[in-house]
Amino acid sequence: MKATYINYSDTHSFSPTVLSYLAHDPKLAPFVSHFPTIENFGKLIAEKRPLANRKILVDALTNQYSRLNSPLPSLVNNNINLLREENTFTVTTGHQLNIFTGPLYFIFKIVTAINLANELKAAYPEHNFVPIYWMATEDHDFAEINHTTVLGKKINWDLETTGPTGRINTESIFKTVKNYLSVLGLSENSEILSDIIENAYLKNQKLADATRYLVNSLFEDHGLVIIDADDPQLKKQFAHYIERDIIGRNSSKAINESSAALKEIGFDTQVNSRDINFFYMVDGFRERIVFENGSYNVLNSEISFNQDELRKEIEQHPCRFSPNVVMRPLYQEVILPNLAYIGGGAEVTYWLQLKKSFDLYGVNFPILLLRNSALIVHEEFSSKLCRLHICYQELFKPLDAIKRDWVLTNSKHTLSLSSEWVELSSIFEKIKLSSYKIDPTLAPSTEAVKARLQKAINNLERKLIKADKRNHEEVLIQIDNLKKKYFPGGSLQERSENFGSFYVRYGRIFIQSLINHFKPLDSKFTILEP
Repeated sequence: MKATYINYSDTHSFSPTVLSYLAHDPKLAPFVSHFPTIENFGKLIAEKRPLANRKILVDALTNQYSRLNSPLPSLVNNNINLLREENTFTVTTGHQLNIFTGPLYFIFKIVTAINLANELKAAYPEHNFVPIYWMATEDHDFAEINHTTVLGKKINWDLETTGPTGRINTESIFKTVKNYLSVLGLSENSEILSDIIENAYLKNQKLADATRYLVNSLFEDHGLVIIDADDPQLKKQFAHYIERDIIGRNSSKAINESSAALKEIGFDTQVNSRDINFFYMVDGFRERIVFENGSYNVLNSEISFNQDELRKEIEQHPCRFSPNVVMRPLYQEVILPNLAYIGGGAEVTYWLQLKKSFDLYGVNFPILLLRNSALIVHEEFSSKLCRLHICYQELFKPLDAIKRDWVLTNSKHTLSLSSEWVELSSIFEKIKLSSYKIDPTLAPSTEAVKARLQKAINNLERKLIKADKRNHEEVLIQIDNLKKKYFPGGSLQERSENFGSFYVRYGRIFIQSLINHFKPLDSKFTILEP
């Protein structure tokens, strides 16, 4: 594949906050440890305070991988063992357990982590860097992960379930697997992917284990380490923070202060902190903890604790306490020797709200990195755009804007009335001055007439463009088809389409092509074309 790179701002798909972060806006400096550069990673390595218990981490990972139902890949095994060493660090991305990996950006996140680890190793060869995929096994929003879209067809796993998704039994997914595989068609590559999918979902009883198998099969050649933090050994290390935060409500205060500070300098925030940012979790059940009438109560249940009982429950059963979206990052940084978190635009935005909470607990805040984003196109995409006289950036605009701009640029007629309006505005300024000399109170009336005329001119211009569109119907249909094909639902391809169709087309070369062309620290959107 060949790659073309454009600015994220040219995609019209990322928030002003994200674009400011990519530009290393100094106004955001108080909300980060360092902006993402190779040099700044060196600074963070020097500053890093050791918190992770490496022996417990390796033991937990070894135990989790024992459930893989296949030999442990040598690169993965090597990276797990490297985590014992004090000069080994991780770069982490995380995501929910979307069936069949969900949208493309699931894959993009992991490739970004792998490539960043490789870049850091090249820059700091005396250290080791391990890419981590953090499975969000404790998340309980099954409706967000029970579907995917392949070649425009939505595949659903219809199941009534509650509680942490990682513990969901996969016994009812057989029909969903068959529906997914039927869309892939018959080919050598589809047969390879079918084997992976069937082994993942039909030979593992829990969704967490199925996801580990699938992701490992796709990335085993690149040393990706997959972690399930819904683990008693790992959660025990976090117990002290759980107790302090539930009883002291520390994160709530810190995050609310940071959110207010971000809004004050003009940036939107992504999440709201609660007084208590933990759930109580057992099989089939994950509900918020609230403090009411002097007790710590679990919503939608009869479970309640006084303060002493709560401390005892945390000490004896830390795995029953599940961090929400604003406390999970702290958990991650406590149990991993981590340097970077790689996320999408919304994730980067909410992480900006968290640094003050990290500072409060004396935990290093990682460098935030926007995951790579890409549009994957078919053969002759560039030549087709060339024939239409459209550049890459223009295709990312809303459909109506693309058509309007194309007609204005390629019409044989003058459709824009902007120069005529300049002349009319000049005339109105003279009329306004004359009116003012006669009676100063007439000036607003002149402005009102001018506004009505401007509206009429704009309406006339729209009618001219609409009329001339009929003269270019064939080209505009081609633009329609391109937009529908590569921007399903009017959004970026990566936000809906699953990787399966691309794997079937290109095989394992597909993921290798992403690794060859994604540049984590360049802050560019990638267009990949055969």
